[in-house]
Amino acid sequence: MARGDGRLNHDLIPGEKGPQDACGVFGVWAPGEDVAKLTYFGLYALQHRGQESAGIATGDGEKILVYKDMGLVSQVFDETALSSLRGHIAIGHTRYSTTGGSTWENAQPTLGGTGHSTLALAHNGNLINTVELKALVDEHFGGTRITGELARGNTSDTALVTTLLAADEDRTPEQAALELLPKLKGAFSFVFMDETTLYAARDPWGVRPLALGRLERGWVVASETAALQTIGAAVIREVEPGELIVIDEDGLRSHKFAEPQPKGCVFEYVYLARPDAVIRGRVVHEARVEMGRVLAREHPVDADLVIGVPESGVPAAVGYSQESGIPFGQGFVKNAYVGRTFIQPSQTLRQLGIRLKLNPLEHTIRGKRLVVVDDSIVRGNTQRAQIRMLRESGAAEVHVRISSPPVQWPCFYGIDFATRAELIATGLGVEEIRASIGADSLGYISEEGMIGATNQPADELCSACFTGKYPIELPEDGRIGKHVLETLPLTVRTGHDRSVDVDGVTLGIGLGGENALQHP
Repeated sequence: MARGDGRLNHDLIPGEKGPQDACGVFGVWAPGEDVAKLTYFGLYALQHRGQESAGIATGDGEKILVYKDMGLVSQVFDETALSSLRGHIAIGHTRYSTTGGSTWENAQPTLGGTGHSTLALAHNGNLINTVELKALVDEHFGGTRITGELARGNTSDTALVTTLLAADEDRTPEQAALELLPKLKGAFSFVFMDETTLYAARDPWGVRPLALGRLERGWVVASETAALQTIGAAVIREVEPGELIVIDEDGLRSHKFAEPQPKGCVFEYVYLARPDAVIRGRVVHEARVEMGRVLAREHPVDADLVIGVPESGVPAAVGYSQESGIPFGQGFVKNAYVGRTFIQPSQTLRQLGIRLKLNPLEHTIRGKRLVVVDDSIVRGNTQRAQIRMLRESGAAEVHVRISSPPVQWPCFYGIDFATRAELIATGLGVEEIRASIGADSLGYISEEGMIGATNQPADELCSACFTGKYPIELPEDGRIGKHVLETLPLTVRTGHDRSVDVDGVTLGIGLGGENALQHP
């Protein structure tokens, strides 16, 4: 079977890498229901949050089965696979890698266990004290051989958590979680399970969303409310920051393992979440439309037509049109069936500007002064290609408006941006970026305008990718980044020793690591 290479369709634009989504997690406890299919459709609703791999684990009270592979949810599962996953509990995951590369070994759910039970876990987010957790694993196992996911080559922070949760046979997963969760630093929305019980936990900062829903015969948790509604579950509430939820035959019980310090990711409102998701009482679509209205007030321009870049730029374009009075129209046609391809174009096709994803609607835009609304500019390659296409199709002017401020810093909490050296706004001002992408004018929404559109208090949101102010303190030794575990030795030394390296590269300094913070 062909394995995925971690490239999404927009990588077909030469040199481009946009903001990659966080992961999607789903969990259900529902005796008498087909929990595998409920999880499948839940993951289908969360596919936008990760397209590299997908997996489902089910439990029937006696054993846990896991089925996972590289690819989209619809590529990984069929009727035969789902019919083999029986039980009354299930968790599922759709992944974009943030710690650990895009490999089958790193696909989730991850497995761990003792002689008495098995544990499966799915994770949305990214931990920043991975090195400390690796040291805890080494300390617990001493010189004995580590088994499970880590022994099979898993290099994700999720595998470390799974191993630590199942490290002590004398503790239940509930007891182990209440002891381990306060030690984790970074962003995590977990769903995990043993043979009889479903668990859900959210970090004290609440960086990534996690919602609780009710079925007639059970309970559901999911990254976004839209996934709950897709399977007909009633939305009850969000899992609170610092909360552990436990669901079994005795019902639902809640533990507070840490004091909440809300710092929800503002980029969920800008780009990551589905427009029909509700986060902290705010419908994401409404937030994006309001961002467009703010853009129109902050950066007006004389133009004939407002168009949005599908899909996340469209609501903001609608808002811009409403506020400015400039008509809204469709300027791009999107291929709805381009999600992921294993076939890479030849160099000749690249040079011809292969257009798998978007094509301009020439008869609509010819001779028009356009306002093009998009959610963000990361490296600038996408916008440069779009503007070139619009001009070739006869656009008289192209004015770009962006519904987020300039992205200048990497994210360590579950979004895989380009490194800081690759972010176009790191070394260029707005006018220089305008010239680079070839626009007639360029306007970014202000940080205050963006945050105001979310209806959330500014001090309860994380906007580190725009400001460089990280609400969860990063490790001083710089041992963070996507490939930190892939450069660590078997036994991790603690402290700030930077003398150990691999081929001249200090340990842990991978994509988005210390160098990305220090160098423009």
